[in-house]
Amino acid sequence: MDLKLKDKVVLVTGGTGGIGTAIIKGFLAEGAKVAFSSTSQEKIDALLPALDAADGQVEGFIADLNREEDIKAFVEKAKAHFGTLDIVVPNAGYEGKAHPVQDMTLELFEKTYMLNVYAVMLTMKYAAPTLIEKKSGAVVVIASAAAYEPTAGNSAYVSSKYAVAGLTKCVAMELGPLGIHVNYICPGPVDTPMMKRIEKDFFGDKMTHEEAMAMLAGTYAMDKRYAKPEEVANAVLYLASEVSAHTAGMGMHVDSKVSPTS
Repeated sequence: MDLKLKDKVVLVTGGTGGIGTAIIKGFLAEGAKVAFSSTSQEKIDALLPALDAADGQVEGFIADLNREEDIKAFVEKAKAHFGTLDIVVPNAGYEGKAHPVQDMTLELFEKTYMLNVYAVMLTMKYAAPTLIEKKSGAVVVIASAAAYEPTAGNSAYVSSKYAVAGLTKCVAMELGPLGIHVNYICPGPVDTPMMKRIEKDFFGDKMTHEEAMAMLAGTYAMDKRYAKPEEVANAVLYLASEVSAHTAGMGMHVDSKVSPTS
């Protein structure tokens, strides 16, 4: 199936993380052009040679997504570099720290919400005018299966993902009539360094990576494993393409857990 992504200009936040890098590689393989953000030039310089991209096909930009001015500058620089924007993928996120509510701090809640909710909103805010002017395009937000499944001791992260799901649905209603389809991805555990940090935070040294995966993915209907970053990226490609243009405000699960809610 031709997803018709060739020469589309894609903006991806958090491009040097596990899922972000897989998303970039997926779009490049389809012939798209990609502008991505990272927190450091070192990370950008390390990633670029591994992408095997054509000259002028990909560009990295330093941006601290905790700062509105950095997000605005990233969107503006990306558009200036490639001349336009067609697809926006707010991907960057933060796993937070596990604490029961009596030990939770406002500082931790704010830090988690800044990347998982506010940075997503601001990325859409500054990219939307270009998509609106074109009356076309797509936004695909990386949320989480946590947007539907509460976890004791993980209130900051889980509630932030509930929030970003609601935010994305609202934006889908706003931009849909203007020709822009907006959706979000809900991965379960993904085999990335972030997931290993989450395991460490919850289980300490009580479980190996393999034991934690067996417990967390043991109820899945299919392979008893975490999702691969490439599987998340494939879902993003589909929702970013015109193939899914009649889909709006949907949260696509990327795991094989059968759930009564969605």
